[in-house]
Formats: sequence, C-alpha cells, structure tokens
Amino acid sequence: MALRTPAASVDRVHRLAFLGAGTMGGTIVAGLVRAGRDAAGIAVTTHTPAHREKLAAELGVQAFADNRQAAAWASTIVIGVKPADALALLDEISPELGPDNVVISLCAGLSTDLLSAHLPPAVHVVRVMPNTPASVGAGMAGVSGGRTATEHDVQAAITLMSAVGRAVAIPEQLQDPLTAISGSGPAYVFAFVEALIEAGVTQGLPRGLATELATQTLVGSARLLDEGNDSVTQLREAVTSPGGTTAAALRELDDHGLRSAVQDAVEACARRSAELAAAAEQADAR
Repeated sequence: MALRTPAASVDRVHRLAFLGAGTMGGTIVAGLVRAGRDAAGIAVTTHTPAHREKLAAELGVQAFADNRQAAAWASTIVIGVKPADALALLDEISPELGPDNVVISLCAGLSTDLLSAHLPPAVHVVRVMPNTPASVGAGMAGVSGGRTATEHDVQAAITLMSAVGRAVAIPEQLQDPLTAISGSGPAYVFAFVEALIEAGVTQGLPRGLATELATQTLVGSARLLDEGNDSVTQLREAVTSPGGTTAAALRELDDHGLRSAVQDAVEACARRSAELAAAAEQADAR
C-alpha cells in the first residue's frame, strides 16, 4: 500500500520509480530533486520502512511499500537493489511492465540480456555503472543500452545520472573495464591517500596534519586536472624539476613498479567483473 496518495497530476510518462532506493538510489533521487525534477513524479521503495518514510518526508517523493504498485505507477523503473536480489525483483514486477516501460539497472555485473530475460520482450533495458562520488555530486557513470533500448532511453539515463555528476554512453562490452577504472577507482585513490598519510606520519607529521595535506593535495590536483587545459603528463612534468625532489620521489615509485601495479590491479578488477557476470548468467541458467 502506498504511504501517500500517488500524484495523478504527474503524467505517467514522466513518472520515475526507484526500487531499492538505498545508498546509490537515494543519492540519485536527492540529486534529481535538487536539480529541479518534480518530486511528485518520483517514487521510492526500500527494504526499511523508516528509510522509505524519511525519503518521502525530506524530499517530497512518493513512497510505496509494494514494488509492483510502484512499477505499475511509473514509466521508468530504476533497479537499485543488490545484484543477487535483482532478478527476483524483476520477476516480481514483470506482470506490471510492457513496451512503454524503461528499466534502468544500477546492478553491477548483470548484463542487459540477463535482465531482459526476466522481463516482457518489449521492455527497454539500460545498464548503468555508477560510483560513490555521486554522493557529493561528482560521480562518473557508464551507460549502456540493451537490445530493445533506444538512443532516447540511453540519453534519458545519462540525464538521470548527470544529476549526481557525469555520465557517458559506452558499448556494453566496455562495462567491465569501466568498472575497473571509475566503478572501483575511488578505492584505489583512497588506498593511495592512506599510504600518503602513513608516509607523512612516518616522516614526523601529526596524523591530522598529514591527513589534511594529503586530502587537499588530492582535491587540488583533481581540480587542476579537471579544470585546466594541460594534459595529465604536462601537469606531472610541471611539478618535476630535473634532478629535484619530485624527480627523486617519482623514480622510487617507478622502481617499485607503480605503473605495472596499477595495470595489474585494473586488469584483475575487470577480470573479476567479467567472472561475476558469467557466474550470474550460469546461476540463472540453472
């Protein structure tokens, strides 16, 4: 049963339902409302009633306790549950969907073909790989349309994700390498910053100061890379005087195999992403 009367005044073609509006789904909903999207045209379902009610109260969105009702109410359905729960959810809402519906999946590792197998044939399916910086409006997402998706569907998903950062359309076969760069990439960055902080502490800096120095250096460097006109190589070279302190540091990183370690890490991540996708396909086939 809906927690409030659904907004009949909002044309169904503009209604958007987030099924599983947890961390990522809730982030996108909040971003859309901040960007000016009509909250009355957005619905959410969550595993926890308290969280559902909180989203409705704070953002003014519709809150449904029933996934099928939410799916029937909306034209576009965003799936934000855990990948292990996604196919059962699609089976649940499938009777409510038809050729006018678009399903956008935020579930890592699930192909559009696998998702489509649990939906009516004419439903348009789009796959999105977001990342955690979306929570501060600085996300990076890759968007891939399935066999039935149109260019309009893909652009709609890009617009959706643009409320919390940036998004690009990519062929679905590039989802695994994209996952290895932007999906998992924040963890690599945080691991490097952790190492930089520990190195500063080893050199005698108080931990709080080392954390501030490393964090602001990351923020400033990212802004310089994002907003400046120079390439990443030019920016690195601008800091590196021949025979200087930076050159000595970079030589140590090279001697310890920084570049090859990053290459290996990205390869391992992409390979694991493909393995998880294959395992999901095999499990569903059984």
